[in-house]
Amino acid sequence: MDYFDFLNESVSPWHTVDCLRRLFAAAGFEERQMTDRAAFAPGKAYVFVRGGALVALRMPLQVNESSRFRLALAHTDFPALKISPNPDRTAAGACTLHAEVYGSPIYSTWLDRDLGYAGVLAYEKDGNVQTKLVRGSKLFRIPNLAVHLNRGVNQDGTKVDPQADFNALWQAATADGKASAFADALQGELGVAGRLLDFDIQLFDAQPASLGGFNDEWIYSGRLDNLGSCHAVAKALVSAPAPANDFCVACFCNNEEIGSETREGACGNFLRSVLETVWSAGCAASDLPALSGSSSSFSAILGESFALSVDAAHAVHPNHPEKHEANHSPVLGGGIVLKTNAQKRYASDAVSSARLRLLCEQANVPCQTFVMRNDMPCGSTVGPAISASLGIPTVDIGEPMLSMHSIREMTAASDHEAMVRLVAEFFR
Repeated sequence: MDYFDFLNESVSPWHTVDCLRRLFAAAGFEERQMTDRAAFAPGKAYVFVRGGALVALRMPLQVNESSRFRLALAHTDFPALKISPNPDRTAAGACTLHAEVYGSPIYSTWLDRDLGYAGVLAYEKDGNVQTKLVRGSKLFRIPNLAVHLNRGVNQDGTKVDPQADFNALWQAATADGKASAFADALQGELGVAGRLLDFDIQLFDAQPASLGGFNDEWIYSGRLDNLGSCHAVAKALVSAPAPANDFCVACFCNNEEIGSETREGACGNFLRSVLETVWSAGCAASDLPALSGSSSSFSAILGESFALSVDAAHAVHPNHPEKHEANHSPVLGGGIVLKTNAQKRYASDAVSSARLRLLCEQANVPCQTFVMRNDMPCGSTVGPAISASLGIPTVDIGEPMLSMHSIREMTAASDHEAMVRLVAEFFR
């Protein structure tokens, strides 16, 4: 799948997983359920899905005492505005939808944008609850207040009250001033498939991804954090050959933007369950029952494995270079970024960082370093959560980015290509 197609189609975590599913299916990956007891063939590729999360992997040709896991981690979610369960309001002749803030978006960037809506519908059919992906064809909007009514906006900045200001206009009110029900519109999207019971719908930037800069060197798009990492990891795994002894695994978690403590998040048991399943299957296929039956052996293997936590990194802003720590100012087009933090908001340590630097040399990819200033709080990734729960040595890396958590972000095309090469080298 083309990168821009991936960016344009992945408008919710569930749509991201749907895109990944199709990408892996086209490459011959077989989708399995956790309850599936069928054998896992050596050298074959498989996919597991849990809601807005997905794990894809290539089985080794043979499991032996030197077998390990090579993991690349990313997340499918991004800052967004989610439509509340009972969103309908009417004001000044317009029907509006109240939205809840998901993650930490830059509020002002959501104003005066063409907003699409997408997500998942839960409905009843024949007494059972089923789900359906939906992406509406209409555009909504959250208008800014005119400068004539907010004279100090250019001096004081746009101050957004998320409770009062995140009511999206979606249609005109009826002649008697009453609001239409958004749930009725969603029932229409569902069609005759069944009776709508609930929904999880979020707004998204509807402008397509594009190349920018005089030489088309930059990428402008919504959701680059962390769809850029998802695409790079998936593309690298698809291009990788069947590994001789190691398990090559790509894990795409949900809910990173809100702390990962969910069933589909990095703090859940999804990844561990998949790793235990394929480890036991691989050992059994290679006639190593002693390894497959030992939980201590599995834990030891995890401790000797390695993971790349791939997420966006802060590029230095040309207009605000003072916001970066001296000697730690990654630039667009300068290559991938190694992220470290003394408070362990990133999982990198001296040994995992050294392994990353060596990997960059092998892949012929330039490496930059990011450290957050002491007087500013540091963000985090799925890396620390997975490294702590599984005991896997992990390094945090990313493509340098400007406008992180804006509704529309910016990266360099060459850095995305470098990330694909790096993760592909890792899987090889």
